[in-house]
Amino acid sequence: MTDVTNIIAIDGPPGAGKSSVGREVARQMGYQFLDTGAMYRAATWWAMHNGVDLDNPDSTAASTRAMPLEMHDESGRLKVVVDGHDISEAIRSQEVTQNIYKLDQVAEVREHLVELQRRIGAQAPTVCEGRDMGTVVFPKAKCKIYLDASLDARTLRRQKELEAKGQPIDFETLRAQIHERGEMSRTRKVAPLRPADDAVFLDTSDKTFEEVVTEIIRLARACL
Repeated sequence: MTDVTNIIAIDGPPGAGKSSVGREVARQMGYQFLDTGAMYRAATWWAMHNGVDLDNPDSTAASTRAMPLEMHDESGRLKVVVDGHDISEAIRSQEVTQNIYKLDQVAEVREHLVELQRRIGAQAPTVCEGRDMGTVVFPKAKCKIYLDASLDARTLRRQKELEAKGQPIDFETLRAQIHERGEMSRTRKVAPLRPADDAVFLDTSDKTFEEVVTEIIRLARACL
């Protein structure tokens, strides 16, 4: 059973800053960081790489169960390796992003990845981020935070991230994509995105990165 006293569960929609903030919180607190979104991205990349029919739930579930996934921090950078391939950058491509929903709405895919997430969380004190950390994966965690921000703020952040990686994209196009992904997460039948009843809501629209990190650490120390 996972020691929920050592879990900081962060949920929220796309572009809320969960990954960057969560990784820094983990660094400052000496916790491991679990980027569950990267796991779904890796499963999507793996299925695409192997020519799996993404519209066939049985096929994507079998592909996910067979995926030889390795994830670890390397000098503050998340390294994702599948079957010897370093796919840390490949999983952030627009093609992968546009196809994640075909896997993350499959119950059997989620069940397998949730099991992996719980195993990782049981290994050491953990900051985890995703869509269902506080509601499904670690429902008894004592520290749950729901990060959100306006759609425009989330779009601008993601646009800057992509531009920094040499992947420029039109603001309105990206805004529509982020909105669509958020709605898919909120309305899916399996583990929909929503704040846990006991989560602390934190709007990051007008907060700096440092302010958000400081606030989460304060909240974590108060409840753990």
